[in-house]
Amino acid sequence: MQLLILYAQLIGLVLLGFFASSKIPQLSPHTLGQFLFWIGVPISIIAFLRQADLSGAIWIAPICAWIAILLGAGLAWGWIQFFGNRAQGAGSRGKRAEEQRGRGAEERQPSTVNQLPTTNYPLSTTHYPLPTQGSFLLAAMVGNTGYIGFPVALAVVGTQYFGWTLFYDLLGSTLGSYGLGVVLAARFGKGVSDRTSLIQAILVNPALWSMGFGLLFRQVALPALAESILSSLGWSVVALSLVLIGMRLQHLKSWRNLPKAAVSLTIKMLIVPLVVGSVLSLCGFTGAPQLAIVLQMAMPPAFATLVIAEAYDLDRDLAVTALALGSASLLLTLPLWLWLFGVR
Repeated sequence: MQLLILYAQLIGLVLLGFFASSKIPQLSPHTLGQFLFWIGVPISIIAFLRQADLSGAIWIAPICAWIAILLGAGLAWGWIQFFGNRAQGAGSRGKRAEEQRGRGAEERQPSTVNQLPTTNYPLSTTHYPLPTQGSFLLAAMVGNTGYIGFPVALAVVGTQYFGWTLFYDLLGSTLGSYGLGVVLAARFGKGVSDRTSLIQAILVNPALWSMGFGLLFRQVALPALAESILSSLGWSVVALSLVLIGMRLQHLKSWRNLPKAAVSLTIKMLIVPLVVGSVLSLCGFTGAPQLAIVLQMAMPPAFATLVIAEAYDLDRDLAVTALALGSASLLLTLPLWLWLFGVR
């Protein structure tokens, strides 16, 4: 029953944003996104921190986040090296063979025995140029642990363990996206790495400041009415975050990179959560905190991956496809994590 209620809320609010964006063009996902980034999400963090239990080994959450980020990047890089290099090698050999056949075309008929694929051979499922490598790595590394991760974790594990979710997002996903993610984007894309801009993007992140304020503000006693209003504002922001997901999905149209997106999502949403979650179980770390961490690992790629792809001229189509497919796949993978790591 809990899962059905969660699905009804997720699907209903996402569909509301999806259809509202098409029926009411005046509604701008960019405007709503800016509101949530600068005002809404900070309010929700302050609200839910007042109810969160920050005792225990909460520091495990960001450590697990970075383990997941590095494991996802390592597996994605290994896939690129094995399949991408093989495809590029075949393409290079094909190009050399084509040049040789061209030089001898007037003297003899090209042999069909040693004929190799040319550069026009469709390598769309295995060929990974540098911009595609960048988008592929980002999609396998960082997840949408804020706009999607917060609502899912709050619905499944409750506000008591929101601190685990928050620490995973801010000290893991956020720094991973705008730190390591930007470094990789500058390496594989055409943008210029600006260290000052990178540091500024991290420091001015309002979620980071609101966490600091919320940790202090949680010590201040509030009247019951004010506490209730603050909590309602926090849950309203969660609903608006899901509406924003639907609005953005309405504008995602590209599916041509489906095979590559499927591989990156298998790494990000299946292999990494399964491996790290199993290791946590073997270490005796179970219960709601473990489930909160696994759910954050299993989130679809972050919208920051598309922002970074745009800024550094990576493969935008792959970034868009991974976002759309990952958001839809969450409905299929969520029951798996509840079954494997759910609190019994």
